[in-house]
Amino acid sequence: MINTRTMPTSLAERRELLRTIDRFAGRRVLVIGDLMLDQYVRGAVGRISPEAPVPVVRVTDDSCIPGGAGNVVNNLAALGARVRVLGVIGEDEAGRRLMEHFRGRRVDVGGVRVDAMRQTTQKCRVIAERQQVVRFDRETSGPLSHASESLLLESLDESLPQAEAVILSDYGKGVVNPRVLARAIRAARRRGIPVTVDPKPEHFRLYKGATCVTPNTAEAWACMRRHPATGGAAIDALGTDILKALKSRSVLITRGPDGMSLFESEGSRSPRITHIPTRAREVFDVSGAGDTVISTLTLALAAGASLRRAAALANHAAGIVVAKLGTATADVSELARAVK
Repeated sequence: MINTRTMPTSLAERRELLRTIDRFAGRRVLVIGDLMLDQYVRGAVGRISPEAPVPVVRVTDDSCIPGGAGNVVNNLAALGARVRVLGVIGEDEAGRRLMEHFRGRRVDVGGVRVDAMRQTTQKCRVIAERQQVVRFDRETSGPLSHASESLLLESLDESLPQAEAVILSDYGKGVVNPRVLARAIRAARRRGIPVTVDPKPEHFRLYKGATCVTPNTAEAWACMRRHPATGGAAIDALGTDILKALKSRSVLITRGPDGMSLFESEGSRSPRITHIPTRAREVFDVSGAGDTVISTLTLALAAGASLRRAAALANHAAGIVVAKLGTATADVSELARAVK
């Protein structure tokens, strides 16, 4: 028999969530993953080009912010965490912009390695009238060089003893490889600290033993190599099977307008399943919402929250960022207001 419940929203529960938020400041979180720079070129469309049937965008604004694992770092910093980041960038302007941004937010970048043979991943989105017109990507997504991997593993060994939680932000660009995954999960478990994973289906079986894996619905189906199915029963079976396959403590499936579903291992018994309704009132952009979820969830775990309360806070944070345009974050004051 499956133990299913819906997350309560009582006054006592809200007070406990607020107490957890109060414990966010200064929690030490280690982020390991694929760093990116997100560029947004915004403007207005007044005509179609005479050279080709495409809109002409008159640019009014051009900005850059961290993306990928960098957005996880951004979210944690906005929530008051002390963040150390491990990753690899190229010897280029995009990499320099990332480091400048992180240092401005007092992020420890001592574990970021510069590889002159790689290009920092950069995604340029052209947005006109709140609609994305086109995206340009520049990146190197192959395996790390032996030298870069060795330096990354060395930084991991040095950094993890000071961490209260670890996030593995896997965007499939080469940093979160089998050796890094195995060492990070094993070391975190040995120290008894939470280790969470934002997954890619191609690495699915390597996430065994993580505290929580946070796929969206499409990723969850892909991880199990199944065709998507509709209905609550299908999601319940999917999450339960992922939990068994990974032998992890929990799985949190983010389901867009349907909220989230948390699956917690109950030993030999059926998992405990908690469905959390969405908190989003208006959705402008879901870019980076998964980064917000794993950041808030992990920080709450580092602050001593239960998995269910950590997931509830992550759900509130996601509701905040999807109401903003572009890759965005939620700060502690916004999160506290959402909970109240």
